[in-house]
Amino acid sequence: MKVTQAFSFEAAHRLPNVPASHRCHRMHGHSYRIELTLEGPVDRESGFVVDFFDVEDVFAPLLAQLDHHCLNEVEGLNNPTAENIAVWIWNRVRPLLPLTAVVVYETPNCWAEYNG
Repeated sequence: MKVTQAFSFEAAHRLPNVPASHRCHRMHGHSYRIELTLEGPVDRESGFVVDFFDVEDVFAPLLAQLDHHCLNEVEGLNNPTAENIAVWIWNRVRPLLPLTAVVVYETPNCWAEYNG
């Protein structure tokens, strides 16, 4: 069984490794949406793969580091592309939960998905 929980946050960033003429080289912001997909058997007693409240508890400290911050200033996100944000989240959540995918939406039409 797979379950997915979504989170959202607002943050600014710039992409330092693109040409200066690229519009993402300048500081700008996004309303990010994060989806964490987890997989495992359904526990017979609880009926859950993972309790969504447990997912919230694991993700809360990361969300606090990201929400309303400049992502370039977050440890490990000096080049905060959607791809790099997905890997950053994966590396912090996967040891704690049966994570199978992280999706990072920069806009409703642009996203990156990482599955390890």
